[in-house]
Amino acid sequence: MEKEAHIQLTKLTKNYKEGDKIRSVLDDLELHVQEGEMIVLLGRSGSGKSTMLNLVSGIDKPDSGEVIIGGTNLAELNEKDRTLFRRKNIGFVFQSFNLISTLTARENVLLPLKLKGNSDEASSEIVDHFLNEVGLGDRGDSYPDRLSGGEQQRVAIARALAHEPMLILADEPTGNLDFETGSTILDILNKLVRENGRTMIIATHDRDICKMADRVLELSGGKLHIAENNAEVAQQ
Repeated sequence: MEKEAHIQLTKLTKNYKEGDKIRSVLDDLELHVQEGEMIVLLGRSGSGKSTMLNLVSGIDKPDSGEVIIGGTNLAELNEKDRTLFRRKNIGFVFQSFNLISTLTARENVLLPLKLKGNSDEASSEIVDHFLNEVGLGDRGDSYPDRLSGGEQQRVAIARALAHEPMLILADEPTGNLDFETGSTILDILNKLVRENGRTMIIATHDRDICKMADRVLELSGGKLHIAENNAEVAQQ
């Protein structure tokens, strides 16, 4: 018997109105992702990568189709319930880090745990663990403006994983980093996601990221196309 997919996108459609015209971004898009699988999503600017991540996370709703994560169809939930689902089940790593400037690194990582309702004692241990895992155990009291770009992205990775989400979504996670720092960040991200058994979708222009993927998909014309050879894609 075939194992049910952890994430199922079925006939996913999203259009936007631009003036008097309707622009189709996603057109009956289909994707099934198994638990623990790492997907790299390639595509040109404007191809719909961020739109797809917004639908998968429940930030936005599709015009039609289903977004099923762990058995829950986000397309059937109202905005409040999608927010609650996202808070509990999804972790984010953004290009611009998106740390809260008035919170320390430790407080940024602690925030999703508090929102999830974890006890202070349990949360404190988890935060310490993940800050140590990303090599920032001694920088917990530092504010984002005192951290380098690479350090801020490490905090963002710790924050994304700390509340044990079902799914990690990363949108251009190395886009604001130099090559060497970006490579270090990818190594950390890959290691922690694999060790914690998380499912992950990474949207990127960076074909070097393809080397760490289980599958590489390219979004074009509103549909996903499978790259058969990850190493080949990374060398293009």
